[in-house]
Amino acid sequence: MTATMQDFLPDSAFLLDQPAEDWKAAIRLAGKGLEDSGFTTAAYTDEMISTVEKMGPYIVISPGLALAHSRPSEAVLHTGLSWVRLSTPVEFGNKANDPVSLVIGLAGKNEEEHLQVMSAIAKALSNPASKNSLNDARTPDEIRAILNG
Repeated sequence: MTATMQDFLPDSAFLLDQPAEDWKAAIRLAGKGLEDSGFTTAAYTDEMISTVEKMGPYIVISPGLALAHSRPSEAVLHTGLSWVRLSTPVEFGNKANDPVSLVIGLAGKNEEEHLQVMSAIAKALSNPASKNSLNDARTPDEIRAILNG
């Protein structure tokens, strides 16, 4: 894969220290980052919300972290990520991992790219030191540097 984290996570995809009144608003912020970066259309945001409504809050994959996504669809223009750090954590309804303060939006153009990007994120977030550093990072460049290891 020749694409870099910069390609998948450009500055326009970051919304740092944003308020959200509930989980839907948090996912809308993630969708905005994906849309603003040209990765998706507005329809993808609705698909991400619909996925949680149908499947429950399984997207809350670790304490404080939600990976908002839906299946590859026509609404995905390019594979990419958005990064939303909430100013106040919100409940998604996942007893084990609520409340959530970081929402990563993931749009995969196809299954292969979807899985590549997901595994890169999982690798970065499985390191507790990296995860703590991400909470303190102030800029998109700092966050990308941590994700790149």
